[in-house]
Amino acid sequence: MNDTMITFTGWVGGNVELNHTTTGTPVATLRVGSTPRRLKDGTWEDQETIWYSVKAWRTLAENVAASVRRGQPVLVTGRLVAETWDRPDGTSSTRHVVVAATIGHDLSRGRADFSRPPRPVEQPADQPVEEVRQESAA
Repeated sequence: MNDTMITFTGWVGGNVELNHTTTGTPVATLRVGSTPRRLKDGTWEDQETIWYSVKAWRTLAENVAASVRRGQPVLVTGRLVAETWDRPDGTSSTRHVVVAATIGHDLSRGRADFSRPPRPVEQPADQPVEEVRQESAA
């Protein structure tokens, strides 16, 4: 595999947007700003902020949308990909996006409380819904 992997920390710059593709697949998008700091002559200096566009798919997308808010510190790992599209004027544009494999709160900057969402009860094809509910309650 020749994918370019990237890991970075930063602050969520806006609200997470959760959308669905035409086939119903969840996709979350967010912007994360990362400001490098360098030690120069005994004092720390902030460098220029780098803004990353981040996409998360499927379950990760839903969990990010439910958990991450603007202004929170996060740690992101994913593949760096180039998205290219044609503009109405006939020119093409490219932007780089991090397709996240993992996103989490940066615990060096605060605390988080983890919870796992409940899994939906699977219904056997030949069993009525009411029987499945009674069995799972037992």
